[in-house]
Amino acid sequence: MKVDITKSGTGAQVRLGGSMYVEDSASVREQLIGLIEDGMVHLTVDLSDLDYVDSSGLGVLISIHKRCLQKGGKMVITGLRGMVEELFKLTRLDLVFNVSRQ
Repeated sequence: MKVDITKSGTGAQVRLGGSMYVEDSASVREQLIGLIEDGMVHLTVDLSDLDYVDSSGLGVLISIHKRCLQKGGKMVITGLRGMVEELFKLTRLDLVFNVSRQ
C-alpha cells in the first residue's frame, strides 16, 4: 500500500496505490485524520493507482468523508477505475461520495 500526500492551504491531495487491505486501513485512517486535525478539510483522494480495496478500506473512506463534512470541508474521489470502480458502483458509494470523472 502506497500513500502520497501533497498539502496546500486547507486542502490536500491524497494518492492511494496498490491494494488496501484491513492491515493497511488503520494506518491510512490515522494519516487522513491527522490531515483533518491539522485543518486540511478539503481532500482530493486519487484512487487511480489503487488496484483493490476491501470493506475496511471503504469504511475508512466513509469515515474520513464524514469528518470532512463535519469540519465544513469536503472530500472528492478521483481516478475510479477497474475493480475499485465496480465496487463503488455495487455498494452505491459512487452516489455517496463526490466523484470526479477526471
